Amino acid sequence: MSRIGKLPITVPAGVTVDIKDNIITVKGPKGTLCQKVNPAIGVELEDGVIKISRPNDERESRAQHGLYRALIHNMVEGVAHGFTAQMEIVGVGYKAEISSPKVLKLTLGFSHDIYVQMPPEVEVDAKMERNKNPLITLTSCDKQLLGQICAKIRSFRKPEPYKGKGIKFVGEVIRRKSGKSAAAK
Repeated sequence: MSRIGKLPITVPAGVTVDIKDNIITVKGPKGTLCQKVNPAIGVELEDGVIKISRPNDERESRAQHGLYRALIHNMVEGVAHGFTAQMEIVGVGYKAEISSPKVLKLTLGFSHDIYVQMPPEVEVDAKMERNKNPLITLTSCDKQLLGQICAKIRSFRKPEPYKGKGIKFVGEVIRRKSGKSAAAK
């Protein structure tokens, strides 16, 4: 039995789950999410607890058992509490600001600014404080979408290993390389 897949999912108060034709719809105070589930995987809702079952012990069934349990759990957590990701921009002259609603403007040392249009499910906030690195805060009820947007933003200027300049997650440790060392004479 999959260690992840066999764990039950408790549905908190204020969240409704609807299972119909292998499509799970989760509604809560933060939004609504839908997920299509493989017909071979069984999903039951009893007394506020969701249980996932699989038909056999084949490798594919075991993998999907844990996968769908994790996806449904993330949906329930997202509509109940939401997910937040914080990214900081390290580098002289690098900036982040909100140019219009749902549009993030990044100045990252290129000859042009980068504009990122946010999907309607994602809220974005950019803070620029004196003597601190610019901070981008993204919030959403959809964990997959949030991760995808963060990866896209990070891909514009990944942290480089010498000075650490670029876009990184708050708390992320960048492995540094030592620079040139002068040859001893």
